[in-house]
Amino acid sequence: MVNDRLLNEGEKVFYKTYNRFPVVFDHAEGVYIYDVGDKKYLDFGAGISVCGLGYGNDLVNYALKSQIEKGLLHTSNLFYNEPAIEAAEKLTTMTGMDKVFFTNSGTEAIEGALKIARRYNFNKGKKNSEIIAMQGSFHGRSMGALSVTGKDHYREPFEPLVGGVKFATYNDLDSVKALVNENTGAIILETFQGEGGIYPATEEFLKGVRQICDDNDLILIFDEIQCGMGRTGYLFAWQEYDVKPDVMTVAKALGNGVPIGAFLASGKASDAMKPGDHGSTYGGNPLVCAVASAVLDVFKEADIPGHAKTMGEYLWKALDEIKEKYPEKIVDHRGKGLIQGLEFAPDVKISDVVSKALLDKKLILISAEHNTIRFVPPLVIEREHVAEMKEKFMEVLDEI
Repeated sequence: MVNDRLLNEGEKVFYKTYNRFPVVFDHAEGVYIYDVGDKKYLDFGAGISVCGLGYGNDLVNYALKSQIEKGLLHTSNLFYNEPAIEAAEKLTTMTGMDKVFFTNSGTEAIEGALKIARRYNFNKGKKNSEIIAMQGSFHGRSMGALSVTGKDHYREPFEPLVGGVKFATYNDLDSVKALVNENTGAIILETFQGEGGIYPATEEFLKGVRQICDDNDLILIFDEIQCGMGRTGYLFAWQEYDVKPDVMTVAKALGNGVPIGAFLASGKASDAMKPGDHGSTYGGNPLVCAVASAVLDVFKEADIPGHAKTMGEYLWKALDEIKEKYPEKIVDHRGKGLIQGLEFAPDVKISDVVSKALLDKKLILISAEHNTIRFVPPLVIEREHVAEMKEKFMEVLDEI
């Protein structure tokens, strides 16, 4: 079989840092993905919150093909290109931020955000500034991003990491205040912890952290890589409470599958770094920025955040009904919009649940911390897709 042949070849040639499921995907349309045997899978993972517009969006495909036909895929950042300028103008307008730097990934965006924080404090004469991050957070796999990731099992194999990082308790303002001292230079947090188990920041916490940063002239960094781009029902999660960061990071759904990220800066952070302080060979190239520009157009014209909010309410009802039916298996339901999670009892092995859903029911789900399955489908799902997911998922729970 083609699937088995490709799986065997993949096992031979790929560096083993992933535990992949035994499925080889081939093509996709709407909110469905098809494997090499043409079996159809309902996608409630969206490539880990990446494919917000689903698969095969006409405007995104047109932007991609048009830029390829121009033949201009890369120029380097020694020059300007029109798609990058257009994407930057749209992104800054939609966020109210002042400046943007395009990267290749969310992890790279975090690196840039951390450098802004360190550079801002260096410019003030604070040469060894510290950063306060959050327990339970996940910011990426590079050394800098790992340094502010609040999970020991990710960090320990690669220590020593970047120094000067302390960890507060998420949604506990007093724990943040207790760590602030004369060396503190920045606070970084996810406005909605995804990998950490689907935990939204409270309005009180976000406003309190913003006030701490204002009172102490600190840089506030919001990581919106997973929860941003409409997933919570707002274009970015912080906009629900109007708590604006000095620096924010975005990636994933910005490119709808094309690799792009960005960090944005506002106010005092917008001119902290100088020419020569940071760079990227591929970041902001015409190909990915043409796609990002088209994605931003679709998000605005089709009100994708509004649709995600509406469908999120419908998904909440469906997941609540599942939780009520299986009280011995499911202990909590968290989230908002189209980033929700069901936490399972300790005796339930969620890897088995996810695997059975995929292999037996052709339903794509992904896990998170705290024995949680997260539901992060494409933002363009409709009610019939939620109903289909519910039916398949309940069949899995009946069988385990």
